[in-house]
Amino acid sequence: MLNIRPIEAFSDNYIWLITADEHRQAFVVDPGDATVVEQALAAEELDLVGILITHHHFDHVGGLAELKAAHQPLVYGPDNPAIEGIDRRVTAGDRVDVLGQSFSVMEVPGHTLDHIAYFAGGDTPLLFCGDTLFAGGCGRLFEGTAPMMHRSLQSLMELPASTRVYCAHEYTLANLAFAQAVEPDNEALARRMAEARAARDRGEATVPSTLALERATNPFVRCDSAELQAALQAQQRLEDASPAAVFATVRAWKDNF
Repeated sequence: MLNIRPIEAFSDNYIWLITADEHRQAFVVDPGDATVVEQALAAEELDLVGILITHHHFDHVGGLAELKAAHQPLVYGPDNPAIEGIDRRVTAGDRVDVLGQSFSVMEVPGHTLDHIAYFAGGDTPLLFCGDTLFAGGCGRLFEGTAPMMHRSLQSLMELPASTRVYCAHEYTLANLAFAQAVEPDNEALARRMAEARAARDRGEATVPSTLALERATNPFVRCDSAELQAALQAQQRLEDASPAAVFATVRAWKDNF
């Protein structure tokens, strides 16, 4: 069984540290900062043997060259020549072994065109989704289009509801504040906001979440929800009820929220 914990980086990034009980090897996901990774490895006397990359943004790859030089890990990442240091470029349907756990690769463009996610099924499904799906939100459309991101999110929502979602940023309170502007009467969302505030007050991360929780509270994956559409209609923001159009409306609103 894998053990996963966040390494905090920059102002709000999470670099995910993956270990297994039976040995002292480790993987990390999206190491934007080598220094904090090295500190975590040293504190737990771990040997870095692998790295998973989701996309090319600097806060996800900035520490890659230094870590690779120091530890020679096997690096998996998207088929983007702009990312230097990847040993195995993976695409949709490829499989990656992480300390004995098999992950499948999903292509989820939208935030960037090269964005991929890593999913492991089984009794405790796991998803490393980078900046595609956030707790209560989704990534900005820096390179892709709204229809593209909507399709990517829908593909993630087809995974098991119990899937634990390991995103790459602590954006939850801001995301949930926006979600409440969209759906002010969503009781599940109100409960989630209270729990997230309490967690942050304790100095705890608000992630991972689950896909079930996202489906109940995240406006970007609720675009087919009658309740969300009614809330948009009441605010005179619903021009087209097709889920893709609803997504575009909500994403544009969030960009200027």
